[in-house]
Amino acid sequence: MTLATLGRIDGPAAWRGDDLAARPEEWTYVLSLQERIELEAVGRRFVDDDPDLRTVTAADYPLPVTAAALAAWGRDLDSGRGFALVRGLRVEHYSDALSAAIFFVLGLHLGVPMRQNELGDVLDHIVATSDKTRKDDPTALGSKIRDELRFHSDSSDVVALLCLRTAREGGASALVSGATLYNEVLGRRPDLAPLLLEPFHFDWYKQDHDAPEKTYTSPIVSFVDQTFSIYAGSPMIFSSQDYPEIPRLSEAQVEVLRLLDTIALEPGIALHMDFQPGDIQWLLNYAALHSRTSFVDHPEPGRQRHLLRLWLQRDVGRPLAPSFGRHVVKSRGETRVADTSDDQGRFSIKLAALPRWDWGL
Repeated sequence: MTLATLGRIDGPAAWRGDDLAARPEEWTYVLSLQERIELEAVGRRFVDDDPDLRTVTAADYPLPVTAAALAAWGRDLDSGRGFALVRGLRVEHYSDALSAAIFFVLGLHLGVPMRQNELGDVLDHIVATSDKTRKDDPTALGSKIRDELRFHSDSSDVVALLCLRTAREGGASALVSGATLYNEVLGRRPDLAPLLLEPFHFDWYKQDHDAPEKTYTSPIVSFVDQTFSIYAGSPMIFSSQDYPEIPRLSEAQVEVLRLLDTIALEPGIALHMDFQPGDIQWLLNYAALHSRTSFVDHPEPGRQRHLLRLWLQRDVGRPLAPSFGRHVVKSRGETRVADTSDDQGRFSIKLAALPRWDWGL
């Protein structure tokens, strides 16, 4: 069956931003006092214990009070809208290590943390460590600069962001439903829709300068056992064309990529949210794409816009097309760094809570 004969994708993951914006209570969860007290206590114990982030498990740090909320967020990811926004952590009163510990423990209860770079880090930082722009340096890493980021998928089952500090101006987050994007393409250009099942080259080097290859390939859409999934990011596909050995995109492929970008930016399609300190966004990468507006930082040291990021493997038996997503990430199915003797990753929460100011420039 091809996408052209498949028909529309229906269900809770096929949402429009303007509809959800009118009902924030459906996708925003505010921690109760009892949940926050539990998380703060467990987070402090995690910092004191300082376990190895490669081997610690959820069973080591149970969360009985928060268990019902975690189950609800998991349902939102697996069979609901594909995301949830959680509020109520008092990060302005915590050390960054305590914030990171709480975030990491919650992540353990929703999946297995994955390595996010070739150094092996399982906790990463979205903070501008460089004044570069993509215009000046196309190789600049999006997580380390202040530029706008176009809609894209990350390289995991689940991506989670914890806001420690906001920008002086800008830096708003936006999500767009993958099913809605597909439905719009199918309705407008059914001749182009089947191309989404074909493999595209994605630029790996510009996502991680230590990557062993310049690119990897993946289809944009997977439809297996009646399960729809998306993996997209036209900037990484177009930038793979910088390498002469990569096959040139056809006119039709360029057209469908441009159409996806156009639809995502149309009024009412995306859901926009301004992070507040302490907000956690849980997102199933197969359900929605995410983006960020450009931003201006505070000039004072220590006040920069700063998010923590987790990539999680969430094994719930979701069927996917072969070689779907950034399948080259070693931790997919091999979730921890194997060599513990001499790697450069930060596997102590006290170290992992500190940004790498000299990496990725």
